[in-house]
Amino acid sequence: MITAGRLIIIAAILFFTLSTAAASPIIFVVRHAEKAADGNDPDLSAAGQQRAEGLARILKDAEITAIFTTEFKRTQETAAPTAKESHVSATVIPANQIPALVEKLRGLKGNGLVVGHGNTIPDLLKALGIETPVKISENDYSDLFVITMVDKPQLLRLHYPD
Repeated sequence: MITAGRLIIIAAILFFTLSTAAASPIIFVVRHAEKAADGNDPDLSAAGQQRAEGLARILKDAEITAIFTTEFKRTQETAAPTAKESHVSATVIPANQIPALVEKLRGLKGNGLVVGHGNTIPDLLKALGIETPVKISENDYSDLFVITMVDKPQLLRLHYPD
């Protein structure tokens, strides 16, 4: 559960990032939250639903204008609370279509959220121009990647609690 102190710290970091980026879009990238079961297309678990709600609280003032998910329920369910809070409908792009997603992200006029998968996020970040290699462990759902879309994109890697 997010404590008030943690939420204030995360909000301060995000505010600083948003204010220093001026007119440059910011892209927030997260892995889907915890899934309920194994299988091809499971729903989120109770912990995953709680994490998705926490993400919406963290991004509440991030001025999200676009949300991208994959075709899988777990990404869509992770994005749903943020979409509701931001009054933005998520756009579904197949998980294996990273070039199509990058094209959409480069054309953003505002800030965006991408909910992906542990095995696709490293390739997405690389395709966006992030040179630092990223690895996401199998059981880690807490990464919050913040990318400032300037001439040479900048990456800030945070962790958000459930």
